[in-house]
Amino acid sequence: MTRVSRVRRPKAFDVRLRRGREAIIYATLLLCAIVSVLTTFAIVVVLIEESSSFFRDVSIVDFLTGTEWTPLFTNKQYGVLPLLCATLLMSFLAMMVAVPLGLAAAIYLSEYAPSSVRAVLKPILELLAGIPTVVYGYFALTFLTPDVLKRIFVDLGPFNALAASIAMGIMILPLVSSLSEDAMRAVPQSLREGAYGLGANRFEVATRVVVPGALSGIMAACILAISRAVGETMIVAIAAGNQVNLSWNPLEGMQAMTAYIVQVSLGDTPRGTLEYSTIFAVGLVLFVATLLLNVAAQWLLSRFREVYE
Repeated sequence: MTRVSRVRRPKAFDVRLRRGREAIIYATLLLCAIVSVLTTFAIVVVLIEESSSFFRDVSIVDFLTGTEWTPLFTNKQYGVLPLLCATLLMSFLAMMVAVPLGLAAAIYLSEYAPSSVRAVLKPILELLAGIPTVVYGYFALTFLTPDVLKRIFVDLGPFNALAASIAMGIMILPLVSSLSEDAMRAVPQSLREGAYGLGANRFEVATRVVVPGALSGIMAACILAISRAVGETMIVAIAAGNQVNLSWNPLEGMQAMTAYIVQVSLGDTPRGTLEYSTIFAVGLVLFVATLLLNVAAQWLLSRFREVYE
């Protein structure tokens, strides 16, 4: 005679206790999301409110198209183009360093490296992201410029955009390589096996199957990396200098938007003056540029996303 075991039903008290715990977890997560949204909203409000006092005295057209930036001098000019061009130039050069090296590292880790080698190399590579940016800045100032670049460019000054760009490229390299490698490993193994079955070698599989299959993730990694480079402060402030210079020559010293914000924020400029308001106007331009890059990343993700089953 078989014994039929009864299924123990949860007591009403246990059900209410479990629902209460779930409600607390839900409320906590919702609160975290609300705090994140409110923080972003508060930043936007502060930037717009403080910038409005600046744009009441300075035309926004002159601000965006002017080629001279001297708000801290007697002859005051408020053209942000020198700061904007310096920021874009150094970010572009940093990407020229980070993207090829990061993509090559990602292909090696995803397609070539044994699991034991990958388990060692990837954490070492990601350690670069944990180095303080001030260390990268002095690395560019005290090593890259005098010991490396001056051997190639003899007349190179102590402050230049090229050294800052190389240091920034090294800094954002783990971001490109790690995210790209994760995207490549998400490509189904069946695609690789199909390519091998058609006679492709490992390099052809990596470049013609895996990279196109992970294109959306790679592009998102690159855009996130350039957003990080645009907002970098200490490297450009230390290695590129504080000389306002509208030039596309990376061998010259120049001041980025973030470096100018640091310069004014040191306390020498009285609060409430037009000169002090310039940091919020420059910060607003920086915020809009970063926002546009993030919007472009989301569009590229939705445009080129590959869905595998």
